[in-house]
Amino acid sequence: MPPIAHVLFLRALIILGLIVFGFVLAIQYGFLDQLLAADRSYLASAILAAYALGTAHWLWIAWQLSLESGQLARYDADRAAVPSGLVGELLRKLDALRDDSQAALLEAYGDTLSNRHALGHFLSDVLLRLGLLGTIVGFILMLIPVAEAQQFDSAVMQRLLVAMSGGMAVALYTTLAGLIGSTLLRMQYHLLDSAVADMTTRLAMHIHSNASPQR
Repeated sequence: MPPIAHVLFLRALIILGLIVFGFVLAIQYGFLDQLLAADRSYLASAILAAYALGTAHWLWIAWQLSLESGQLARYDADRAAVPSGLVGELLRKLDALRDDSQAALLEAYGDTLSNRHALGHFLSDVLLRLGLLGTIVGFILMLIPVAEAQQFDSAVMQRLLVAMSGGMAVALYTTLAGLIGSTLLRMQYHLLDSAVADMTTRLAMHIHSNASPQR
């Protein structure tokens, strides 16, 4: 049975479809509008923009990695079909090197693929930190009206509670947006990390299969 083309990219599209469906539900039930309207710090908008950037980068890397994984799968099925690109160049170098040099080259190849994901892991940490920053900003906004209050009659207390609730909304909404965005992006890039580990394992098995007849 021939390998299915672009398995990794198809999985990425399924995950992206589920995420988009979740965002559609958030828009339909008014949660996203409420989030953006309540956030006076605009950190929630920054979190959404950073998440969109990370997801676009993730989808592009998934496509590139899917091409390389597909070429390697075809090569596993038919050793006469030498793949092109980075995988083909790596296989040609592996066949020309000694066993000790092959392991070093394979490790360098795995590091090269993993380094593509550095932006995604960085953005995941940024989203989490932006959410925590929103918590601090929200508490500051909540405490400012208390510091400015000169008297505490019923009318002032009512206005004070309204202002404090606005600051609390900033703290809670930005924290929630940061946690959700960071978790989703980390999960998305975990899919790519697993694919890189799988490709490295398959290449190591290729080295072992080529070396076994010589021993």
